[in-house]
Amino acid sequence: MRSKLLISAFFCLSSLLISCRAFGSAEPLVIGIDADLSAVAVEGGLAITRGVELAVDEINAAGGILGRKIKIVTKDHRGNPSRGVFNIQQFAEMPNLLAVVSGVHTPVVLAEIDILHSKNLLMLVPWAAGTPIVDNGYEPNNVFRVSVRDAEAAIVLIDHAKQKGLSKVALVLERTGWGRSNLESLNQAASENGVTITSVHWINWQQKDFSEDIAAIKASDAEGIILVTNVPEGAVVVDEMAKQNVASLPVISHWGIASGQFFSALANPMGDYDISVLQTFHFSHQKNSKAKKLLDAYYDKFGLVDIHAIDGVTGLAHAYDLIHLIAAAADKADSIETDKLRHALESLENIEGAVKNYDVPFTADRHDALWSKDYFMTKYNEKGQLVTVGQK
Repeated sequence: MRSKLLISAFFCLSSLLISCRAFGSAEPLVIGIDADLSAVAVEGGLAITRGVELAVDEINAAGGILGRKIKIVTKDHRGNPSRGVFNIQQFAEMPNLLAVVSGVHTPVVLAEIDILHSKNLLMLVPWAAGTPIVDNGYEPNNVFRVSVRDAEAAIVLIDHAKQKGLSKVALVLERTGWGRSNLESLNQAASENGVTITSVHWINWQQKDFSEDIAAIKASDAEGIILVTNVPEGAVVVDEMAKQNVASLPVISHWGIASGQFFSALANPMGDYDISVLQTFHFSHQKNSKAKKLLDAYYDKFGLVDIHAIDGVTGLAHAYDLIHLIAAAADKADSIETDKLRHALESLENIEGAVKNYDVPFTADRHDALWSKDYFMTKYNEKGQLVTVGQK
């Protein structure tokens, strides 16, 4: 009788263990998010967070990664590089950390590169565009990006200026590593395409007056402005253009002003301006099944909105794709060890994403998944919504 009870208990325990494995009872894997969740690019940070959440929901519903659920831990760097470094230190102490998803600001990510590699952590970049983030000199390189790359963005921005018939442009750049990255790239692209940069103007974070610079641009022979700022500084520049009666001057913007409520930050109606913005993703532009799945999931979780009114839509889609890419890498590697995950990421093939279908998203020598051919220009309509060029 006793032996029968022991045998019965053994089989019950075995069944329980099998059941636990099937439902991922092991401690969950951690995806860290290190983003601006309260400062100048909070909308971008929220978009990234939502993209991660939607991908994690799908992956967990399908059984997780290697049978383990994923949980998300968010930390707010507030746009402060020192805070970002502190956050990475904290993530490095967490057991079961799979990767850290970075936020909007290039200066913050650049400050984190050294500690990231010293702790051998993987970073997934869904927004920050600075070229040195990926071209960081580390071998092996732990940074993988689905985002804009400034060196490639310059090609598209200058080409758009030419398409608008502009041959002379002024540059307005934020005084950060992101601005400096773009200065180098824009100078090269302009030189190669016969566009003259008439002057370069710098704006600091939280600067409130840009009158002298706009007066100088107005007095010059610049036919348009290429803008590289985030929302607050971009609004200062554009508002000053209106004050000095040069609102009609075309503004060709990097995607920084799309990280938040640019329209509501302006003192004048959007219809007064000619503003175009670089993007990599828009629900009206991408027609693949994964993009539709993402939109449906967004509606289910966050409610129905006009697709043109989804803030930071590029960060949403990039983050969503990156989480699916790291999940595919873990399945391929059959491991969550950093070195094995890195190698798997560098050898993935034929991954369907919302942004695009990634034939080979990354290689050992190429950790950027998107290039100039993947970018396109949008514009603000009179409602302050970004639409692809040609739409209203």
